[in-house]
Amino acid sequence: MASQSFITAVRPGFDHSYAALGNLFCSVQRLDPVSEPVLLLWNEDLAARLGWPGDPRSDPLQLQAVAGNQALECSQPVATVYAGHQFGQYNPQLGDGRATLLGEWVTEAGERFDIQLKGAGPTPYSRGGDGRSPMGPVIREYLVSEAMHALGVPTTRALAAVASGEPVMRTRMEPGAILTRVASSHLRIGTVQYFAMTRGGEGLRELVDYVAARHFSKELEGRSDEYRGNASLVLLDAVCERFAQLVSHWQVLGFVHGVLNTDNALLCGETIDYGPCAFMDNFDPEACFSSIDRQGRYAWPNQPGIIHWNLAVLAECLLPLIDEDPEIAQPLAQSVIDLYPQRFHHYHQLRLAAKLGLDHISESDGALIQTFHTLLASHNLDFTLAFRWLAEIANDTLDHSPLPALFVPPAALLDWAEQWKSRRNANKGDTLSITETMSQVNPTIIPRNHLVHRAIDLAESGETAWVKQMVSRSADPFVWRDDDLDWARAPATDERITRTFCGT
Repeated sequence: MASQSFITAVRPGFDHSYAALGNLFCSVQRLDPVSEPVLLLWNEDLAARLGWPGDPRSDPLQLQAVAGNQALECSQPVATVYAGHQFGQYNPQLGDGRATLLGEWVTEAGERFDIQLKGAGPTPYSRGGDGRSPMGPVIREYLVSEAMHALGVPTTRALAAVASGEPVMRTRMEPGAILTRVASSHLRIGTVQYFAMTRGGEGLRELVDYVAARHFSKELEGRSDEYRGNASLVLLDAVCERFAQLVSHWQVLGFVHGVLNTDNALLCGETIDYGPCAFMDNFDPEACFSSIDRQGRYAWPNQPGIIHWNLAVLAECLLPLIDEDPEIAQPLAQSVIDLYPQRFHHYHQLRLAAKLGLDHISESDGALIQTFHTLLASHNLDFTLAFRWLAEIANDTLDHSPLPALFVPPAALLDWAEQWKSRRNANKGDTLSITETMSQVNPTIIPRNHLVHRAIDLAESGETAWVKQMVSRSADPFVWRDDDLDWARAPATDERITRTFCGT
């Protein structure tokens, strides 16, 4: 298990511990240059955190690097292989069909991040595709992933967006672009599936030992129960815990991922793949935006259950490593999977209580909360603004905010608010802290679909000034600013985006 040492000669700099596992896990990737790269967006704050060595705004070499035209020093580009269930159907080999992993960037503090170019050209796993990305999905992922980070949601991040200067053919000719994506790693449930199901177990133990060492070393060291020394069981338990936290955060923000295939479920517990994603505007308890999800498999209310299903697939793959005896391995794995609903419920209730300004949520609060959501749906009210309205009321700041111009509560919601205030009077604990927390968990702005759509249109026409303003504004989502009427307002009827699309 040489990968567990994670030794790098230079900090900050590139390391290649995953590629060192061998060609069973990835393929060497040649760069596929583009003709006229132009920098669209650069994440200066993230670059500073990484200790990135240059700036493509002023350094031509850096621009060539994030365009996929020239490798940086010590970079060793590869494409990784994985499989996955897509809409419930198993595909035995997927892989990085349009992504090139430049390497693992190790910071001065020893943090390790994958640096990946998305849309940088065909790979051995492209299956006949062009390996490119239209500009629209690149802009969407940059905006939404950075907004999710600011909202406190574990997520991949965006370091750069570059126009390729070359068209990409999808349903029409579109301008192409490349995203520099940063993740704790790009290892997925689908990666485990490839070795467990497609390869019949070949390489599975090496992969699991690697993932456990890279992402769950603290969990491995901290166990003193039946999990001790069992990397597969520790990994399964830790992934279940992280996903319970992650999906609970999606749910209370009204975020709909749109394509929760097992190959889009990172083992490190970060959100990935912002293709057909969207945030709810008006509350819709059945919200589904993805144009390819015709049956609503990945609709908002189904996300917790779909992740549970994905985790069960992971557990099945790990059974031979949990114990050689299936009669021992299966109940151990099942006991972990059976904890997921309880874990999700726990984190969801904690987050929902914080958003509502309650010290906790008891069984008797169920009717009050259900009525609130019913009123939002029946009156077609904005999900984000409704929760922020409660925060302003609780903090007695409503008249000092833009909300009266953005959100008009109907009489039924005002009546409900009186019941809610009575329930808040029964809170135990630090009332001031509970109330202040409401303004720290209920955002004033989100990357609304109509704003993302506008950003894409502008970027495709060569205008990025407003797009950069959106990036800047989204970085501070829990406060009000003087010019927030346009950033925070719900879309007009003719601005509503009801369908979102993948870029493949």
